[in-house]
Amino acid sequence: MQCHPDIAALRQDDSPQRAAQSALNAVQEAWAEQAQSRAVFADLALYADGRPLADCPALAGLFAGAAGLAWVKAWVGPMLRGLGSHPLGHIPMRHFTNGVLSSLLLGRSGETTLAIVAVDGACLARQAASPSVSFAPLDCHECVLAGSATAQIIACAAPGSPQTELTRTEIDLRPGAMIASDGARQALRLAAVDGVLVSLRLQRRQPQGHVTHEYDLAGGRLLHRAAGAMRESRHALMANLLGRMRRRDAAPVLAAIAAQMPASDDLRWQALRETLGLDTARGFRLLCAMAGCEGDALAPAARALRGQLLDQYPMLAEIA
Repeated sequence: MQCHPDIAALRQDDSPQRAAQSALNAVQEAWAEQAQSRAVFADLALYADGRPLADCPALAGLFAGAAGLAWVKAWVGPMLRGLGSHPLGHIPMRHFTNGVLSSLLLGRSGETTLAIVAVDGACLARQAASPSVSFAPLDCHECVLAGSATAQIIACAAPGSPQTELTRTEIDLRPGAMIASDGARQALRLAAVDGVLVSLRLQRRQPQGHVTHEYDLAGGRLLHRAAGAMRESRHALMANLLGRMRRRDAAPVLAAIAAQMPASDDLRWQALRETLGLDTARGFRLLCAMAGCEGDALAPAARALRGQLLDQYPMLAEIA
């Protein structure tokens, strides 16, 4: 493999890389230490703890008038100049792109994020329109900083139900436009973007929000449910793995998870299924108890599964 002498020199001495990164880190720290930034991040922590946005004036102010654009410019200008002077460095903030959507995380507190989001209109136009829409349990506030677009607000009448009514409202997005939405019931869908649409986005996961629902746009049929909490996803994967490993010794633990009413319904149902596979008697007794508990959200599904199993395996009636 051929290696350019300049690159070889950099591999032998990383001091230019470290100097460049130190310079960009200094730019970031200087912006974060500004009075407005300190106030914004203090309010971000309060908002993450459940306070209404109206009780967080520095944070709320970013989504009214031109304050958000000015605050973002105070970071963008110095950072771009820093990158121009130190091209070997990288922006010391979490960022993402998939070619259509790009995001840069400005601040985070718990499950609440404040980010710059950009959508490339040309790349969006080359993508096939999705036949479905997803509703995530997030409180979202978004302010357009630059660019324009036509979009739809899609509202879900009954989140989580197997079939629901979806209604659409057409909107135009221009600089200064602000959208506040309940992500469990409303989704913003971009139809066309002129150039690049840049916005400031604040998102907070709802206290009881653990599941994202995906619906078919044409008929409102539920297509998919996805756990929104990382901890819950890990636990569901662990339960599934224990079942695939045939770990019968894990059945009591899985049964205990399935019986825990405060736990999420998706995790409990997964734990119940794995218990049935590992220890049929224990699992079926648990299923019957769940089916008979009127206060349990899983009771209807448990009764339906109990009936199916009894039809297929009549001998289970002895366990019941």
